[in-house]
Amino acid sequence: MFDALFSKGKIGTMETRNRIVMTAMGNALANSDGTVSQRDIDFYGARAKGGVGLIITECTIVDERGKGNTKQICVYDDRFIPGLKALADEVHKYGGKIAVQIYHPGRQGISAINGNVPMLAPSDVECKVVRQPVQAMTIEQIEEMVQKFIDAAVRIKNAGMDGVEVHGAHGYLINQFLSPYTNKRTDKYGGSLENRMRFLEEIVTGIREKCGKDFPLLVRLSVDEFLEMVGLPNEGLHIEEGVKIAKRMEELGVDALDISCGIYETMNVAWEPSSYEQGWKSHLAETIKKSVKIPVIGVSVYRDPEYANRMIKEGKIDFAGSARQHFADPEWANKAKEGRLDEIRKCISCLYCMETLMNADIAGTSAQCAVNIQSGREGELGDFKEDGDQRVVAIIGAGPAGLEAARILAKRRFKPVIFEKSDKPGGQLQLANKPPKKDKINWLINYLKTQIEKAGIEVRYNTAPTVAALKELSPYAVFIAQGSNPILPKSIPGIDRENVYLAEDILSGRAEIKNKKVAVVGSGMTGLETAHYLACAGNEVSVFEMLDDIGPGLFFQNLIDVMGHLNSFGAKFYPKHKLVEIGEDKVVFENTETKEKSSHAFDYVVLSLGRTPNTELVDEIKSVFDNVIVLGDAQKAGKIRNAIESGFMAAYEL
Repeated sequence: MFDALFSKGKIGTMETRNRIVMTAMGNALANSDGTVSQRDIDFYGARAKGGVGLIITECTIVDERGKGNTKQICVYDDRFIPGLKALADEVHKYGGKIAVQIYHPGRQGISAINGNVPMLAPSDVECKVVRQPVQAMTIEQIEEMVQKFIDAAVRIKNAGMDGVEVHGAHGYLINQFLSPYTNKRTDKYGGSLENRMRFLEEIVTGIREKCGKDFPLLVRLSVDEFLEMVGLPNEGLHIEEGVKIAKRMEELGVDALDISCGIYETMNVAWEPSSYEQGWKSHLAETIKKSVKIPVIGVSVYRDPEYANRMIKEGKIDFAGSARQHFADPEWANKAKEGRLDEIRKCISCLYCMETLMNADIAGTSAQCAVNIQSGREGELGDFKEDGDQRVVAIIGAGPAGLEAARILAKRRFKPVIFEKSDKPGGQLQLANKPPKKDKINWLINYLKTQIEKAGIEVRYNTAPTVAALKELSPYAVFIAQGSNPILPKSIPGIDRENVYLAEDILSGRAEIKNKKVAVVGSGMTGLETAHYLACAGNEVSVFEMLDDIGPGLFFQNLIDVMGHLNSFGAKFYPKHKLVEIGEDKVVFENTETKEKSSHAFDYVVLSLGRTPNTELVDEIKSVFDNVIVLGDAQKAGKIRNAIESGFMAAYEL
């Protein structure tokens, strides 16, 4: 099965057992002194054990003043070699190969974690995302930085790693030299493409000279920066120059190219939200592959083994790369090879990993996966004690919290029995999958459903249990995962009118609105996605939000994505507008800043004002049973991660 995907690969002198690459992604798992942690070793070891052919580590630090976060692997000193060696040994133990990615963030770094000094860059061009102070590098600083990259590669080789990848993509320092958008120099390192490539060329030739031709050398490139997406169509790198850079790398003896795109200003093309389809940017890697003879690693939201296999078989790429998919399921490769496709836990592109990575230094945590609670905690959460003794655990609700709890309980040899009042599993996921471009949610529903079925877990659909029904089971524990209810403030006059609906009425199909004028009140993700759903049905949509900004608390990448879709439909947005009355032919709002009231004419009003835990029967159940745990939204309305984590941990710790 998947002969192309599981054929052996060759990158320079390195042979891989298959064509599957876990590409680099930050995880904030390293020790605070920059050494490889046991959590790093467990994390990458799990992916090697899971069958990945080549693992490329997170981008590692070549310069003490070039950190991306405070828990990132460092390679700027010999003292980091022992940890790197231990990591290489762990991956090799399972038959995998591992390369270390080296980088400097340049203008995209954070000054506060780099000694509060300006970030070094080719030119004084501030990043519009992180907005940090920037210092244009002197010739001497450039030469010193080139040497730091070379020295880092030597350490990586001495640590027994299988190769090194130079990170020239995603808007970091090397990419900044390559791009005319960020490189405004007039000396030998700026101006023409030949000059802009000089910094990368000196790094590559220096590594070749010091590490030899037998040490595999990869380069990652953003071959298109897609700056037209932010209103700069004539700026930055485009695929034409990307091809020229790739060809030059081949001339210099680079062994493989890892092809990506985007910089921080166009972040959504590098780390895609859920609206981006599998394979959407495969044409970039395919274009490069047509231009060079060395192997090309392609990335493009690859989730399905069938798709990745076809891309290789058709000669469009040589290796199928993904970071987030292997973050979500370290066993992806083994499951694909064994034909267990329905057991693959696919990444749903929710970007929770990016959100938590960017918040890691503030929160003191690591990057986290919404669908795989064990990611980054493989050592800590890897031991499932099989001590359930077939004791019954009643679970009320087959949403993500209840299903994940049942999955883990079954692993521990408990006997979970699920009660679900509807006729299908998924809970709120069955609404989250309805907005446009949110069909990836179905991957999670199907995965959890398959896990429940394969474990032989009893699910009683169309059943809301009574306390008497629970008593009949004599349960060892009761897990309440019955979800949440939409907030409906009865104090607002007109809230019960026939033209007023809840967001879930629209998404569930209970109400259908087409070609009307609609006000959506509340701009959380549910409100915005419901607005997108309504806009696609031909409605003229306006979004009202009581707080100062549209999308309060939303991760900026997801907000940018959904707002882009809504703007394409001409949706209107009204922050600082509090709903005060719904009349027969008008809707009244109060400006929270000026206190002025305004009336607007709408055919329908759709409310998305948040959710509150469903507390039905909770107190009664707690009064009857000793071991009662409330999970997911029933405890506190939150994100997918919150629900799945509460289910996992309750079952793991029971």
